[in-house]
Formats: sequence, structure tokens, C-alpha cells
Amino acid sequence: MGAPSALRDDTSLISHAVVELARRTHFPVAFGGLEHDGAVHVTTIVGARTRSIEGLVVHESRGLGGRALIERRPRMTLDYRTSRTITHDYDRAILGEGIATLFAVPVLVGGAARGVLYCGSWAQTPIGDAQARPAFDVAGELGTELRVRAEVERRLSAAPTVEGGLGAGAREEIRESYAQLRSVAATVGDADVRRRLEDIEARLAALTGDAPAAAVDSDLHLSRREIDVLACAAVGSTNGEIAASLGLRETTVKSYLASAMSKLDASTRHAAVTRARRAGLLP
Repeated sequence: MGAPSALRDDTSLISHAVVELARRTHFPVAFGGLEHDGAVHVTTIVGARTRSIEGLVVHESRGLGGRALIERRPRMTLDYRTSRTITHDYDRAILGEGIATLFAVPVLVGGAARGVLYCGSWAQTPIGDAQARPAFDVAGELGTELRVRAEVERRLSAAPTVEGGLGAGAREEIRESYAQLRSVAATVGDADVRRRLEDIEARLAALTGDAPAAAVDSDLHLSRREIDVLACAAVGSTNGEIAASLGLRETTVKSYLASAMSKLDASTRHAAVTRARRAGLLP
């Protein structure tokens, strides 16, 4: 029997994050996992020369990662073997790989630590901002994806249904989630993370069933920002609220709204939202 879909999703997200961690920090070894039952279960390893880290489970407060998990802040040691600031429960795994310098960054979701990402080297390697900043960015992007997915799943599971489909309350929940998701995605700099968030947006939008893909007008194109602004307007946000949510100036929001209304041949924002939904551009 296969793993639950949620677990497969978690593994996929961690796998991408660890690969990105190695690529951006240029550390030879990277690994990480999410927290389950008070322990971090390492599921992805990149660059290791041995198999000693495979299956590693790091408990709260134990080792470098356990401290990062419980303290919810990055932890580092330049010489793991001689460090007196951590427990050495996992020496067999870490020293077995020959790691000297180890950097552990917690993955935070809503202030809670959901996992830990590690990068390390076989020699003692000073960690400056050039290495630390990319690690923080990767952990932050992973936290964003986990938060967005959890919120979408929460709203969908709580949404009531009627015979044959979604009820009015469920549709509004989906539309509000969609607007919030676009607001979050607008702040993400990494193109691959943004693409995956867009995939979630598309699946979420399709749940309303208002406009099948075949109904989309191929000649009608709204920019990403125009859709962002319309998605927020669709749930009743004012121009000021939209500006705060998307990190824009209010005058810029008005400009995007005006452009979207013109493209949709709509005289009001309400009409623009309605036509965008009919075109399959909004849920």
C-alpha cells in the first residue's frame, strides 16, 4: 500500500528544498526532513559520500538539529566532533559521513518549527552571510509552501457542500483562499516555488466548476498582477486592503484595476470580476 498523498507531497517539497539548499549555498552535503511526533525524519540527502545519514531521526533538543527545532533558530558548529554546545547522540551518522562544519536551519510555519534543513562540509568552513542567507531563503520558501497548502486544505475540508457540488459558502471559502494564495505567491521571489503555487491556484480555481477550461477566451489575457488585484477585489477587499496585501501602492492598485476592467470591457469592478469568472480566470 502506497504512502498517503499528504506524505508524498511533504517528501516532494523537502526533496526540492534540499536540492535548492545545496545549489544555492554550494555546501557539498545537504539534507533535511519535516517534524513528526517531536522528531525530524530526514528524507532527502544530497551530496553524501556514505550512507550513514540515511534514515536519521533527530529528536527535539538532541544534536544540532534538535536544538534548532526546539529553539526555532539556526544553529551552527564549525567542528562537530569537538563541539560542547550540543549533545552527540548522532555522531555515528554525522561523523560517519565525515562532516566537520554543520549548519541547521529550522523551517517555520506560523511560528512553529515544522522541520530542519542542514548543510555541511567535510572540512571546517566558516559560514558567512553569503552561505547563510540562501539557506534562510530556502527554509522560508518551504515554510511558505507548507503554510499555503495547509490553509487551502483546511478551508476545503471545512467547506460545506450541497447536492452535486459546492454550496455558496464553499465557493466563497475557495475564492477567499485563492485571493490569499495569490497574495502570498506575489511575495515569493523563487520562480520554481512561484510556479508550484500557481499549480495550486489552478487546482483551487477549478474546484468551483464555474467555467471549464474550454470556455476560456484565448484572446483575453490579463497580467499576473491584474489577476492578483481582481482576486482580492472579488472577496470585497478595498483598494487600500489590496495594496497592503500585495505590497503595492494604492494608486498602482487602481491602475491595475482600470487596466483589467478595460480588457474585460467592464464598467465596474464587480462586472470585471463576473466576466473574469466567466472567462475562467478567477474561481
